[in-house]
Amino acid sequence: MRVLGIETSCDETGVAIHDSQRGLLAQALYSQIALHAQYGGVVPELASRDHVRKLLPLIRQTLAEAGLTLGDLGGVAYTAGPGLVGALLVGAATGRALAWALNVPAIGVHHMEGHLLAPLLDPDPPAPPFVALLVSGGHTQLVDVQGVGDYRLLGETLDDAAGEAFDKTAKLMGLPYPGGPQLAALAERGRAGVFTFSRPMTDRPGLDFSFSGLKTQVMLAFERSDRSEQTCADIAHAFQDAVADTLAIKCERALKQGNARALVVAGGVGANRRLRARLLALGERLRVRVCFPPPELCTDNGAMIAFAGALRLAAGASEPLAITVQPRWDMAGLAAVPQPVPAK
Repeated sequence: MRVLGIETSCDETGVAIHDSQRGLLAQALYSQIALHAQYGGVVPELASRDHVRKLLPLIRQTLAEAGLTLGDLGGVAYTAGPGLVGALLVGAATGRALAWALNVPAIGVHHMEGHLLAPLLDPDPPAPPFVALLVSGGHTQLVDVQGVGDYRLLGETLDDAAGEAFDKTAKLMGLPYPGGPQLAALAERGRAGVFTFSRPMTDRPGLDFSFSGLKTQVMLAFERSDRSEQTCADIAHAFQDAVADTLAIKCERALKQGNARALVVAGGVGANRRLRARLLALGERLRVRVCFPPPELCTDNGAMIAFAGALRLAAGASEPLAITVQPRWDMAGLAAVPQPVPAK
């Protein structure tokens, strides 16, 4: 089955086509960074309008790159939540309209399940059970994965997500939007040991996270500093180390308490080089495989939605024609997929 995937949950318009036999055929992505940069953050109404402007041209582009027409599609998948309600409705309405016109099934995909399954697009995917660390701008979660759709939440952030902490810390330090990647780049020039910040909630049992206090520590250090370029780099280095260490400590706990064969890392923060190095070292020490999607699939994209949708459609999942989205959506309520993962 060839499935068209549509991602419009926030500020990136993603389209891809996944074939159950041949894998990912084509994908295209448009980022709204330049649009929102002057406001220092995402403006929901502008995001929705830009999805309307870009989505159909991207669908045409992706079909052309795959050498297909609309009539070659066997299904449509779109992000139904969580996300910005207006942005979600653009993708949902387009996906439903295409499916109705083509007389093919359509399905709404959970955005975070898309991220969680993105590493399974690897030619040698990890087999469940595994622990998944989901780290994006709005989510930081540890999930026990027994199978596709069979998820149990182990821990989550109680306040700011890791990506959100990166963005907010960058903003208070005066870095341009989007702040997270800018802060990570600045940290590369920092010196180890000049500043030291706590590893939040690692001094107590449990797998939950909290990064708001760490963000406050950085703010106080920044306000008391000389704010030179080198000092800012040193602060960024210490902040990034604290986040990476905290995530790694909690991942180690999750791996040791279960029967997981691998650690899967997904979401935008999963592209951070310091975090990748820290988790790869953890995997080597524990003799556990650590899997990341390629950097281009860490951020929001259509490929992860096409793949997740293909899994569910192949398992016989179906939904009514009504256009519905869920800006807030608990992944624990998803139904399990009773079949092996298809070819990549």
